Amino acid sequence: MKKFHIAGGAMAAVLFAATAAFAAEGTVKKIDESAGKITLEHGPIKSLDMDEGMTMVFKAADPAMLKSVKVGDKVTFDADRVNGQITVTKIQKKK
Repeated sequence: MKKFHIAGGAMAAVLFAATAAFAAEGTVKKIDESAGKITLEHGPIKSLDMDEGMTMVFKAADPAMLKSVKVGDKVTFDADRVNGQITVTKIQKKK
């Protein structure tokens, strides 16, 4: 029985890590592939101390990631300050 609790705890940690992998949710409003930027209407981003949702332009850490989404897509994403710019470091279309 003890092994089950340990395995259950480990599984819960993995599931939490998977859901915590993305810091925010939003909707793609505009994509500028030539500039490597994406405009997202998003909710709070706690990791960047943004307690309110807003629409803003983000730099893409890897411009190739912009090909995985289109305007109107609901997305989950991670953003961080990179070289002084707020940058999307991961993005994934919500299922």
